[in-house]
Amino acid sequence: MVRERETPFDDEQARFSAGVLGMWILLAVLAVLFVAAILGYLAVRIDNGSAFIPANAPSLPLLLLVSTAFLVLSSLTMQMALRAARTGGASQGRMMMATLGLALGFLVVQALAWRGLLAEDFGPTGSLYAWTFFVLTALHGAHVVGGLPPMVITTWRASRGAYTPENHRGIAYCAMYWHFLDGAWLVLYATIWLGSIR
Repeated sequence: MVRERETPFDDEQARFSAGVLGMWILLAVLAVLFVAAILGYLAVRIDNGSAFIPANAPSLPLLLLVSTAFLVLSSLTMQMALRAARTGGASQGRMMMATLGLALGFLVVQALAWRGLLAEDFGPTGSLYAWTFFVLTALHGAHVVGGLPPMVITTWRASRGAYTPENHRGIAYCAMYWHFLDGAWLVLYATIWLGSIR
């Protein structure tokens, strides 16, 4: 009889540690992408000076503040879901549903902000200023959309109480990614806002 070979990942804690390491590697790669995008934006902004912003460019939409609030709140509810899973609390499903709803709300409000700008004839092909705004916000939005499938699966599992203090890997990985996206958006938004000052 052939005996199965043991691996370091037979242990629950070892699997969790390996997953956390994998997430840190992913987040480091994404951080490089976002930092490169921000540095590129800053280089273009500084190089072009006052000519960067067209005279007829609208102000940044106030809806961006609303979407920012949605994202910050979603990070809070995500952390509450993680805490519930770590302690065996029954609210993990509700908190994950709230996080998912806020994430979708963020995307809807961002889309409304885009629509408002396009209605003012401020499209990505109109100027370098407009192009960089749309590229930076789309870069972040694409990563939010990319995070939705695992969040939906995690929410479905959490709503059935699948996560326990011993095994809450799914929520932990989602929380790491989501907190990263929250921080990345705050830095991006601050960069865009400062870059829009004439």
